[in-house]
Amino acid sequence: MNYIALFFAGAFLCNSLPHLAMGLSGLPFPTPFAKPRGKGDSSPHVNFHWGLFNLVAGALLLYTHPVTPGWNWPFAVVIAGALVLGDRMSRRFGEVQRAKRQGTQ
Repeated sequence: MNYIALFFAGAFLCNSLPHLAMGLSGLPFPTPFAKPRGKGDSSPHVNFHWGLFNLVAGALLLYTHPVTPGWNWPFAVVIAGALVLGDRMSRRFGEVQRAKRQGTQ
Protein backbone atom coordinates (compact mmCIF):
# COMPACT_ATOMS: atom_id res chain seq x y z
CA MET A 1 0.00 0.00 0.00
CA ASN A 2 2.90 2.33 0.74
CA TYR A 3 4.22 2.04 -2.81
CA ILE A 4 0.80 2.86 -4.28
CA ALA A 5 0.65 6.04 -2.19
CA LEU A 6 4.17 6.97 -3.29
CA PHE A 7 3.32 6.36 -6.95
CA PHE A 8 0.32 8.67 -6.68
CA ALA A 9 2.39 11.26 -4.79
CA GLY A 10 4.70 11.46 -7.80
CA ALA A 11 1.74 11.62 -10.19
CA PHE A 12 0.01 14.40 -8.22
CA LEU A 13 3.20 16.43 -7.92
CA CYS A 14 3.91 16.07 -11.64
CA ASN A 15 0.34 17.07 -12.52
CA SER A 16 0.56 20.18 -10.33
CA LEU A 17 3.37 21.68 -12.43
CA PRO A 18 1.64 22.55 -15.73
CA HIS A 19 -1.55 23.70 -14.02
CA LEU A 20 0.27 25.97 -11.57
CA ALA A 21 2.51 27.33 -14.33
CA MET A 22 -0.38 28.12 -16.66
CA GLY A 23 -2.56 29.50 -13.88
CA LEU A 24 0.19 31.75 -12.55
CA SER A 25 1.04 32.86 -16.10
CA GLY A 26 -2.58 33.84 -16.68
CA LEU A 27 -3.01 31.37 -19.54
CA PRO A 28 -5.86 28.92 -20.18
CA PHE A 29 -5.09 25.21 -20.19
CA PRO A 30 -7.16 21.99 -20.22
CA THR A 31 -8.36 20.56 -16.92
CA PRO A 32 -10.84 17.81 -16.04
CA PHE A 33 -13.43 20.58 -15.57
CA ALA A 34 -13.23 21.93 -19.15
CA LYS A 35 -15.72 21.18 -21.88
CA PRO A 36 -15.00 19.05 -23.74
CA ARG A 37 -13.26 17.35 -20.84
CA GLY A 38 -9.47 17.33 -21.22
CA LYS A 39 -9.62 19.18 -24.55
CA GLY A 40 -11.26 22.51 -23.85
CA ASP A 41 -9.46 25.15 -21.86
CA SER A 42 -10.15 26.12 -18.27
CA SER A 43 -9.46 29.58 -16.98
CA PRO A 44 -6.13 30.44 -15.34
CA HIS A 45 -8.02 30.70 -12.04
CA VAL A 46 -9.32 27.12 -12.32
CA ASN A 47 -5.86 25.92 -13.37
CA PHE A 48 -4.21 27.55 -10.37
CA HIS A 49 -6.66 25.91 -7.97
CA TRP A 50 -6.40 22.52 -9.70
CA GLY A 51 -2.60 22.76 -9.59
CA LEU A 52 -2.66 23.73 -5.91
CA PHE A 53 -4.98 20.81 -5.12
CA ASN A 54 -2.56 18.42 -6.84
CA LEU A 55 0.43 19.93 -5.03
CA VAL A 56 -1.26 19.58 -1.64
CA ALA A 57 -2.43 16.02 -2.40
CA GLY A 58 1.09 14.97 -3.42
CA ALA A 59 2.67 16.70 -0.42
CA LEU A 60 0.20 15.07 1.99
CA LEU A 61 0.94 11.64 0.55
CA LEU A 62 4.66 12.27 1.02
CA TYR A 63 4.03 13.56 4.53
CA THR A 64 2.20 10.39 5.50
CA HIS A 65 4.70 8.18 3.62
CA PRO A 66 8.08 9.92 4.01
CA VAL A 67 10.74 9.24 1.39
CA THR A 68 14.45 9.93 1.40
CA PRO A 69 15.67 11.10 -2.01
CA GLY A 70 18.40 8.87 -3.35
CA TRP A 71 18.96 5.41 -4.76
CA ASN A 72 16.17 3.54 -3.02
CA TRP A 73 12.90 1.84 -4.00
CA PRO A 74 10.49 4.29 -2.36
CA PHE A 75 12.04 7.27 -4.15
CA ALA A 76 12.13 5.31 -7.42
CA VAL A 77 8.38 4.69 -7.09
CA VAL A 78 7.72 8.44 -6.63
CA ILE A 79 9.78 9.13 -9.75
CA ALA A 80 7.93 6.36 -11.60
CA GLY A 81 4.60 8.00 -10.76
CA ALA A 82 5.85 11.32 -12.13
CA LEU A 83 7.32 9.60 -15.18
CA VAL A 84 4.19 7.65 -16.07
CA LEU A 85 1.84 10.61 -15.66
CA GLY A 86 4.27 13.08 -17.24
CA ASP A 87 4.77 10.90 -20.29
CA ARG A 88 1.03 10.42 -20.72
CA MET A 89 0.27 14.12 -20.18
CA SER A 90 2.93 15.30 -22.61
CA ARG A 91 1.58 13.04 -25.34
CA ARG A 92 -2.07 13.87 -24.69
CA PHE A 93 -1.64 17.63 -24.41
CA GLY A 94 0.68 17.61 -27.42
CA GLU A 95 -2.20 16.12 -29.41
CA VAL A 96 -4.63 18.71 -28.00
CA GLN A 97 -2.31 21.60 -28.86
CA ARG A 98 -1.69 20.30 -32.39
CA ALA A 99 -5.44 19.99 -32.95
CA LYS A 100 -5.95 23.56 -31.74
CA ARG A 101 -3.28 24.89 -34.11
CA GLN A 102 -4.90 23.01 -37.00
CA GLY A 103 -8.37 24.14 -35.96
CA THR A 104 -9.71 20.61 -35.50
CA GLN A 105 -10.75 20.15 -31.91
